[in-house]
Amino acid sequence: MTEPGCRFCRANGLLSDSAVLETQYFYVLASRDPALQRAGMIVPHRHSENPFEMTPEEWADFGPALAAAREHFSSHQPDGYTLGWNVGAVGGQNVFHTHLHIIPRFAGEALEGKGIRYAFKQQGAKHDTRGDL
Repeated sequence: MTEPGCRFCRANGLLSDSAVLETQYFYVLASRDPALQRAGMIVPHRHSENPFEMTPEEWADFGPALAAAREHFSSHQPDGYTLGWNVGAVGGQNVFHTHLHIIPRFAGEALEGKGIRYAFKQQGAKHDTRGDL
């Protein structure tokens, strides 16, 4: 299934870059962001807006896709990874086609040891009263 105007639906021809690898249900893009040159995204071939809409077949192929992405990025010899989904506009999603960010992390980088929750702790310290961040 293709969604007209979606840049991650490859049949639309809106991607300027090529997949670095593919599985039956997914392809992997390398990041074009200069701040995340060694990162990428795992994207399903079929259009869906978020991972909650993925099919059982896609979930079965997701493990192999993630393993293939890890193997691809292992040539950079990362010391860790940050993985993340943005779901919905409020959740930070700006391309409404399911995709998982995979970000290799390195010892000595500016945010070493600061996982995905770090930004929430910084922003939420003044506003979150739950105390669980």
